Parts: sequence; structure tokens; C-alpha cells
Amino acid sequence: MYIQCSNNLAEHSHKLSKCDASSPWLILIHGLFGNADNLAGIKRHFESSFNIVSVDLPDHGESPWTNGFLVSDAADAIYDIMQSLNIEKSAVLGHSLGGKVAMKLALNHNDKVTHLIVADIAPVSYNHSHQAVFDGLKSVPLDTIESRKDADKIMSAHVKEMGVRQFLLKSLYQDENGSWKWRFNVDGLISSYSHIIDWEQTTQTFNGVTLFIKGSESDYITAEYRDAITRYFPSAKAHIIEGTGHWLHAEKPAAFNAIVERTLNKSS
Repeated sequence: MYIQCSNNLAEHSHKLSKCDASSPWLILIHGLFGNADNLAGIKRHFESSFNIVSVDLPDHGESPWTNGFLVSDAADAIYDIMQSLNIEKSAVLGHSLGGKVAMKLALNHNDKVTHLIVADIAPVSYNHSHQAVFDGLKSVPLDTIESRKDADKIMSAHVKEMGVRQFLLKSLYQDENGSWKWRFNVDGLISSYSHIIDWEQTTQTFNGVTLFIKGSESDYITAEYRDAITRYFPSAKAHIIEGTGHWLHAEKPAAFNAIVERTLNKSS
């Protein structure tokens, strides 16, 4: 198989850990307000045995901003990256919003996905739960702050969890002119939020190896979502990591990587 190892052929930003014709592929997809580096711990664990593509979703990281974020469009963007790299088949792992994109990719292109691993999200519509984050992001006066510390102090009036603020602030940077900017499209993602938390109903199914990993203290996957999961993913298995919340891959990386490794070792 010929592999195109250029990062310049796809419109959307992505990073390659290596490009070895003898190694299988693994695509990593981050969540809302994240970027390709969020799953770096997973990348480091698997890069010796996989060609890993770490993706910036549309409106995130270094990928282009859009007129409206849609999960289906984001899945198409991942597929475009696969085509640009001449990837015939790949395992796909997505966290949160990235899990929704991974699911949509597997449903739309089930012959291209060998293994589907979904971290703490389900194929369902969710209720609005990010208003405090939106308020915090919008409260930061980018024209007048002098440091991330300034932004953190202002955001803390809305976003009480220090870990969430630290995660968001990783995407606050100064451009070549010294102006502070967010790497993600704040206004665009807020306006697209109703689509982000929604789930597009479909009759498509994916029958390949599928694993849903849930944080025991997270409510993003509940028993009531089991029917929706099995409707779209008849072969799906589930694993709960005790003592973790929604950021399960960061909270217990060894346990997370171990269950992912066992799943990736299963025949597709």
C-alpha cells in the first residue's frame, strides 16, 4: 500500500506520529474546545505500534473556522484526511464530541473503520450543559488582558472548576502581533451548540469491533442510552473505569490505555 505522508493535502489540521507502511492506523479525535494535543498521552502509548493521526476538528486548534459546526461535516473532514493520506482502513478513538464524530465516521464509512472506541459519550441528544463555560469564555476581554493569569481570574467568576479553566486556557495564545486570541471559534461553536449536543437519527449501523468507555462518576453514558448504542452499534461492548469522570483518559491514563489496547488487539 502506498502511503502519502504529507500533512499538506488535507484542509483540516492533523499531526502524524509516524508513517510506516507495516503499521496499522489509529485516528485520535478530541472533544469540544480541545485540540489534537489533548490525547497526547494516548498517542505516546500507541505510537510505537501504530501510525497515529491526531486531528484538530473544524473550528478547533489550527483547523479552519466554519460557518457552522456540524458533526456530520466534522466526520467528512476526518474522511478527507484519511483520503489525503491514502489510509484504506483505520481504528478510530474519540472523546466526548470527538466520540460523536468518530461514531458518525464509522456509520458513514463502515468499510474504512476497523475498530471504534468511544470515550464517555453516546449516540443521543444531550441537554445544554455548557452555559457557564460559554459565559466564562465571553467574559474574557482579549483586548485588555496581559496574561493567561488575567483570563483565569476573570473566567473563575463563571467557571468554578480550576481543571476546566486550565483546559480552556491551553487554547489561549498570543499571535505574531501580541494580540490574545482563542484557537477555537468561540462564537461559532456557541451558535452551533444545538447541533453539537444533538444526534442525527439514521438507519445506518456499524458492526465492527466497538467499545464504549465510561467514567464511573460521569453521567454522559447512562443505562437509558443502552438501546441507542446497540441500535447503531450491535457489536458494542462497554467498560467502566472506576473513580473517573468525563476526563477519564487523563484521570486514569494507565487503565484507559490498557482497555483500549485490549480492544485494538481484537480482530476486526
